[in-house]
Amino acid sequence: MSFSLIAGAVWVILASVVAALPMRRQFPPGILLLIAAPVLIGWIGVEHGWIWVALGTFAFVSMFRRPLWHILNKLRTRQEVAQ
Repeated sequence: MSFSLIAGAVWVILASVVAALPMRRQFPPGILLLIAAPVLIGWIGVEHGWIWVALGTFAFVSMFRRPLWHILNKLRTRQEVAQ
């Protein structure tokens, strides 16, 4: 097994542990996981191919759909205020 897949498995375990934390304690480690995921998905894609990037991206968006919607809404409101 490649090191990128091992890192991906560790990321999944850490995400599960963070999800089990109380909501107020999920934010700091959740942000780190959110930032690390695209880098990790890209690394896996470089070593194993584009299909794994597609599957990893789908899983990432599925897990982080609420924070991603929140970020998109914040960006939209900033653009509306600026205009």
